[in-house]
Amino acid sequence: MKLVTRSQLGWPASAAPTQTTTKGVKVHYEGTPVSTRLLTDHDACLAEWKAIRKSHLANKVENYSDVAYNYAACPHGYLLEGRGLGKRTGANGNQPLNIAHYAIVGLVGSEGLTQPTDAMLSAIRDGIDLLRKHGAGDEIKGHRDGYATACPGGPLYAWVQKGAPRPGDTAPDDTSTSSTYTVKRGDTLTAIAAAHNTTVAALLKLNSLKNPNELGIGQKLKISASTAATPPKATAHVPFPGASWFTTGRRSPIVLAMRKRLIAVGCNRYQSSKDPDVIGSGDKDSYEAWQRKCGYSGAAAKWPPGKTTWDKLQVPK
Repeated sequence: MKLVTRSQLGWPASAAPTQTTTKGVKVHYEGTPVSTRLLTDHDACLAEWKAIRKSHLANKVENYSDVAYNYAACPHGYLLEGRGLGKRTGANGNQPLNIAHYAIVGLVGSEGLTQPTDAMLSAIRDGIDLLRKHGAGDEIKGHRDGYATACPGGPLYAWVQKGAPRPGDTAPDDTSTSSTYTVKRGDTLTAIAAAHNTTVAALLKLNSLKNPNELGIGQKLKISASTAATPPKATAHVPFPGASWFTTGRRSPIVLAMRKRLIAVGCNRYQSSKDPDVIGSGDKDSYEAWQRKCGYSGAAAKWPPGKTTWDKLQVPK
């Protein structure tokens, strides 16, 4: 195991809450574009990890006590210490989810560097094994298991679904298996499909549903592992329409596309307008959460959207 400690990173001891046991570990990705420079420059990996911590500490709304993850894994096979051992994560979506699992993030994203290297997978596995020796249970899940998000992305989630085998080990490769998703208040089949890189038609067929509008809170939905593991196809993105375009009550298909992307990156946590094509107060709150996730704070994170964060969100046409 190639471990880079907090001390080597120049960080003080983590101020995160103590937690000595969990059900297991959840795997994450960054959810934003990541430079392919990381593949050839390990210093860029360290800089990326430090930038993630800096953005988390600057997020006064989420009020992170430290970088959200217990560890990160880079393309060169290094395990980078975050909160470390015996510390509750802040990455899984809410306190009950954070209590249930520790968290490791692979330094890959939604664009640019999207495919984990074998060395990165080995480093994630090193982190899982290390956490298991210090209180983690046997569960290995993706962030999307139990939370409406595309994280940890198609390639990493496919690996998790296989049991997160160390590269070179043999492991079952049954793509006919499926995971499950529990319906929460405010969920729609469209949003669930977008968050899991699948389609409404596929979910209807897999779950023998006739009406996509008849979902019950607590209902268990099957999500095909082979479908969920397929990355979304490359598509054209909506160009930034200008800050003045984003007015309350604006009706446009772009609003629904924006909302789906905010769900996919884990930022649509607020009730929005019941009309999916109309901008409501919840959309403002959700987008501000996205801007904070991109590293902005204070007035810079406030509504309306800015061009930089809009381009990063990659709203499809």
